[in-house]
Amino acid sequence: MNGVRGGLPGLLLGLVVALFDLPAHAADGAVAPAGDAPPSATPYRPSVSTPAALSAPGWIEVEAGGLRARTSDGSRRDSLPVTLKLAFTPDWGVRVSTDAWARLVDAGGERVSGGGDTAVVAKRRFAITDASAFGLEGGLSFATAPSALGSGGTDATVNGIYSADLPGDFHTDLNLAATRLQRIEPGTARTQWLWAASLSKPLDARWGVVGELSGTRRRGVDGTAQLLAAVSFNASRAVVLDAGLARSLKRGGDDRSVFAGITWLAARLF
Repeated sequence: MNGVRGGLPGLLLGLVVALFDLPAHAADGAVAPAGDAPPSATPYRPSVSTPAALSAPGWIEVEAGGLRARTSDGSRRDSLPVTLKLAFTPDWGVRVSTDAWARLVDAGGERVSGGGDTAVVAKRRFAITDASAFGLEGGLSFATAPSALGSGGTDATVNGIYSADLPGDFHTDLNLAATRLQRIEPGTARTQWLWAASLSKPLDARWGVVGELSGTRRRGVDGTAQLLAAVSFNASRAVVLDAGLARSLKRGGDDRSVFAGITWLAARLF
């Protein structure tokens, strides 16, 4: 079985391609007013958790990458996740995420490919001190993917965030999210909980590392738990590269994934 669905995922991919066609010096401040230094990129990837901080207000920030996942039942999933972020102020913003392309190969060798579900998320930041903040996200995920690649329904998520700078130049992001699923299996709960706790640290002006524990819980379904480790490289203030891997912590589980990607400030809107 093979299916490809267009719509919003295709539009997002087209926008990303168009942003790549901007002059190469755009990310270094050519699209900013004369005399303005470009702000820094604010990556949310590659961790599961998101920070309370938003991207630079007025700028379109793009995250894109590749992910290869393998599960203990022998199935494989490859995808190209893409996220567009826009902050209106330091405390309010939105983002749109999808898989520009994904391919699932099940244990029997049957394949399906196409775009992913599309999530639209609104975000509010609540500053506590200069070194800490709460965040609240609310979003809807729309079934724009072939059924085997997505949830098959419109799902609503609320995510609570706490972020803080810690002694020793460490930073932590803690997330607790509840997703109300539209389509569920008989005998299972409609609400899925996700928790994630990350700890990151810059090694120098360019290199950084992050480690994270995360998992999901839903009544009637086996829970998940994973450990993620990644490195990041600041190619410039406006461009950050990352790469890493994740592995299941469940006994007997052999789920694992590898990924790499980029976050960059693509263009200034206002």
